Amino acid sequence: MTDNKQELIKLEPQWYVLQTLSNQEGKVKRYLDKFRVVEEMEEYLEEVLMPTEVVSEVKGGKKRSVVRKFYPGYVFVKMRLFDSDGKLMQKPWHFINKVEGVIGFAGGENPAALKKDEIERIQSQMKAAEGVEKPKVEYAVGQELRITDGPFLNLTGKVESVSPDTGKLTVMVSIFGRLTPVELEYWQVERAD
Repeated sequence: MTDNKQELIKLEPQWYVLQTLSNQEGKVKRYLDKFRVVEEMEEYLEEVLMPTEVVSEVKGGKKRSVVRKFYPGYVFVKMRLFDSDGKLMQKPWHFINKVEGVIGFAGGENPAALKKDEIERIQSQMKAAEGVEKPKVEYAVGQELRITDGPFLNLTGKVESVSPDTGKLTVMVSIFGRLTPVELEYWQVERAD
């Protein structure tokens, strides 16, 4: 590789991992998205990611949707952090590290960029989760469950089939000494462990 090509690679924005305080990921992302323009950091900071998915859960008998982070405690930033000589640039370094809620870069004073396949895997994970709401808990065929709602309350049974797209499953329950299939929603059962 020629020296010019190596210089261009160093100047290309790379993906880095920021470690954040617990439950501060959203706040850090919002701050970076807003202040990269205000603080004239667009030439250094290109993009900020906080990968999430929507999951459904039941609390107090009510089903609700919740946003869950794929990587709690981490935010991903696409930025130029090193100059053409491979030296850490102070302006973007200090801009990121002074953000409230940021602990620092993964790798500390020598942050290493994510490999291309690593960030592609994260981005495909985000794309797969777009517009899809999945149950917070997933069940498998043969797993023992306890029914927590409905006419079969407190009975236990084994999962016969699972339908993640509809959020329903069939549980084989012993009623009057006979195994009977009962169709239930995910939120109506819990693991029997």
